[in-house]
Amino acid sequence: MTTKSPPASATHGSIVFIGLSAFLLSLFSVKYFGLFSNVADQALYVSLSTAAIIFLFEFVFFKTYRRPSTGLNFESSNPSLLRTFIKFLGLLGSLGFVAFLYWLFPEYHGDFYNQYYAMLSRILPFFLLLALPYIYFVDRYQVEPIDSYYQVGQICLFNFEKVDWRSLKNHFLGWLIKGFFLPLMFTYLSQDLNHFNSVDFSKMNDFKSYFDFLYDLIFTIDVGIVSIGYMMSFRLTDTHLRSAEPTSLGWFVALFCYQPFWSLFSRQYIDYDNHKGWATWFVNSPLMYEIWGCVILFLFSIYVWASLNFGCRFSNLTHRGILTNGPYRWTKHPAYLSKCTAWWLISMPFLVSESWTDSLRRSVLLLFLNGVYFLRARTEERHLSQDPVYSQYAEWVQENGICSKLKIALFFR
Repeated sequence: MTTKSPPASATHGSIVFIGLSAFLLSLFSVKYFGLFSNVADQALYVSLSTAAIIFLFEFVFFKTYRRPSTGLNFESSNPSLLRTFIKFLGLLGSLGFVAFLYWLFPEYHGDFYNQYYAMLSRILPFFLLLALPYIYFVDRYQVEPIDSYYQVGQICLFNFEKVDWRSLKNHFLGWLIKGFFLPLMFTYLSQDLNHFNSVDFSKMNDFKSYFDFLYDLIFTIDVGIVSIGYMMSFRLTDTHLRSAEPTSLGWFVALFCYQPFWSLFSRQYIDYDNHKGWATWFVNSPLMYEIWGCVILFLFSIYVWASLNFGCRFSNLTHRGILTNGPYRWTKHPAYLSKCTAWWLISMPFLVSESWTDSLRRSVLLLFLNGVYFLRARTEERHLSQDPVYSQYAEWVQENGICSKLKIALFFR
């Protein structure tokens, strides 16, 4: 028998409003006050200012730094300069691991990631300068100070007999995730900022122009919050990595949905879109055009709400705290459910444009993509179920979630 309320969430519900307000404030301040001439600096400013406000509220009002999940105990102090040095060496080794992969793979040699590299050149010196005092402070209060950074540091010192290889696997998987997703999301944020800065609000005078602006804004907010999540992984703020996805299937279905892997499959194998879509079908019906467009925006609003609910904790393929509030009170996968539904409304492959067999084929292809997200949901659940809090939450939402009550979206229950 489940309780009337789900387990406590890793983020407070107000973080959605706080994060959204901070992001929009910084976004419009860049546009109207001309802050920074380089888009990488603008994206960095938007990310850091939003994160700072979120962390400030969490520190002052929610005291996240005192949570047991941080692994810190401020009642006991055990400082060590030697451990601090070894952990700092471990941090350098972790950064070197990612830098080596950027040097190795041709994907990271083109111009696409120029804004990301420009951001790194700005922030890395300050990051390394602040890392030493931060590591020293956190280390002195850690319940278990011999952590994964200490293990990497021991490798750098060739003390292999002191290394816990299982802990290292999780550590390097976490850095691999950060190294893959952060450049991608920060680049998208920079591109979206360029587009946002070019918007002329005086020319927005019909539903289509408002729809296009809001549609783009939703995804600008999404990649902005996601970028912050990959940047801000700190034990002191309780946004640190607990564990990384351990299965090959989980990695495959997640990376399948992102560039550059998406381009390898989508055009040749999952091209479900006939490039006509909803706007073409309703071009002669203004009322239906507006209704359909509003439903699409509503679905993607749920999607970005789910991202905002993470605060500074968003990250694919990782466990950084269990969310049980906001849209997660309805279903365990609100982002996947709303996005998959929106794709059907956008492309409308079920309507006959060339032949009924072509429409059937495109519908099956979109179902296949929905199936990929179904597998993402299942592998995430299997991973997070290692945490008892998620098991309690899953039991609660199964009996109290909207999918259970309405008997819809069976695969996402």
